[in-house]
Amino acid sequence: MLTAHHVNAFLLIAVCACASGAALWARRRGAAGGGVAHLLALAQTLVVAQVAIGLLLLSQHKRAADHLHYAYGTFALAAVLSPWLYAPADPRARLAWFGGAFLVAAALGVRAWMTA
Repeated sequence: MLTAHHVNAFLLIAVCACASGAALWARRRGAAGGGVAHLLALAQTLVVAQVAIGLLLLSQHKRAADHLHYAYGTFALAAVLSPWLYAPADPRARLAWFGGAFLVAAALGVRAWMTA
C-alpha cells in the first residue's frame, strides 16, 4: 500500500502540473476540448485516490514523520474541489480557476512528498 501511495504521488504531481498547463493554455485559446476536461478529471481522480490511500495507511497505523504531511493532502483535496463550488460560469474564468487550483495541488503534492 505504501508503494502505491508513492507511485500515485509522482503521478499526481505530474498530471496536476500538466492539467494546470492545459487548462491555462485552453483559456488563452478561448475554449477547452474534451482532452482538457479528461486531463482535469484524471488529475482530480488521482488527488482523491491519494487521499483515500493515505487514509488506508492511517488505518493500518502507518503514519508520516511530519504532521504537516496530512495538512498538505487535505489542502490539495480542497484545492481541486474548490472550482466546482466557487468558479464563475464564464468558461474562460472557470478554466483559470481550474488551472490555478491544479497548480496549487501540484505544489502541495511536492510539499507533501517532501514531508513524507
